[in-house]
Amino acid sequence: MKPTKIRNLQLYRASHNVLSKQLGSHLSKDLRQKYGTRSIRVTVGDTVRVLRGEYKGVDGKVKEVNTLKNAVTIEGIKKEKLKGGQFDVFIHSSNLLITELNTGDKWRIQKLEGKPKTSKDKDVKPKEQQETKPKTEEKQEPLKTEPKSKQESKAKPATKTPKVPKAKSVTKKPKKESKVKDEK
Repeated sequence: MKPTKIRNLQLYRASHNVLSKQLGSHLSKDLRQKYGTRSIRVTVGDTVRVLRGEYKGVDGKVKEVNTLKNAVTIEGIKKEKLKGGQFDVFIHSSNLLITELNTGDKWRIQKLEGKPKTSKDKDVKPKEQQETKPKTEEKQEPLKTEPKSKQESKAKPATKTPKVPKAKSVTKKPKKESKVKDEK
């Protein structure tokens, strides 16, 4: 494939899950040693430091993550409009360093620490312990079968027929009757 096609697929025509994976930022040295990974996806609530650009050295919490712009907004970083008012500045995620993680998401932390996923059915007791009453053996009566009629025995087993989409019915307008002039 040509490099331009590859670049277009990775950047401009990428699906949302691919764009989401590209939102990674580097971890600080202490977090890198703790979790054994170099970078992670930025989420809302992480504390970050800006490494490049106009706001270099500014620390703050991530307020919003925009996957289409591949950028985040940080609390405390705003620009003023000409006519007054302020707006949030989007900063590319590659220009950030994560200094503190948002630990509210337990799945994210488990993935970082490399722990296996825990099952939800941990507290459920096995069936043997739940049933405390001993079962009494009951005699089951044999099922009575009635002889089938000849038509039922010859019937073929039911098979699924593929569903055919219904054709759209178009209502035709009646044609206008042409006026025949008998005046001659």
